[in-house]
Amino acid sequence: MTHSKIAKPSDLLVNKIEKLKLTIKDEVERRFEEFKEIGQNGDELDLFCELSFCILTANWRAKGGIKAQKIITKEGFAYYSEKQLISKLREVGHRFSNTRSRYIVENRWIIGRLKNLLQKDISESRRFLVENIKGIGWKEASHFLRNVGREDVAILDKHIMRIIKNYNLVKEIPKPSWTEKKYTKFEKELRVLSKMVGEPLGKLDLYLWYMETGQIDK
Repeated sequence: MTHSKIAKPSDLLVNKIEKLKLTIKDEVERRFEEFKEIGQNGDELDLFCELSFCILTANWRAKGGIKAQKIITKEGFAYYSEKQLISKLREVGHRFSNTRSRYIVENRWIIGRLKNLLQKDISESRRFLVENIKGIGWKEASHFLRNVGREDVAILDKHIMRIIKNYNLVKEIPKPSWTEKKYTKFEKELRVLSKMVGEPLGKLDLYLWYMETGQIDK
């Protein structure tokens, strides 16, 4: 009598992603081309708009951030008064409209420097964002860099961490207070999965996000 081999949870996750690739790979590739287009051909206001989006979506909904981008526009993120931004964010139901509006206004000094920042080593540019931009931590900095076409960053939000814990890629979900050492440690764990499925971290995030939400957002 032969016994069938019990698949490891990580193998089950790989299989699930491989099946997803059969159905949504083209859509993932299109979305990533949109990211690269912003990074390569967008102007400073496009980049600042995307940075502001990542500030807005921290502890909030991606869909809400997308809606906010549409009604505020890149010019609004760059030029609206703090009071105008608060009004617009309240309009879309943002949980932290006052704080995030203040962050956006205080971060405007970076406009004119973002394209140059993206030319730097990815570790250097991410660290700079975390250390100098209000409302940006390791996850948000990674989110921004991925959304402007950088592939080798992981967006370790609670949804992604829950998935990889459920499939035993990690033993614990850390507390939200990321340090660079802790973030890169978990990012390294996710990079193993990235290699197994043949997708860079930035694209892998879209597959994992689809598993959680049934959608490809940003």
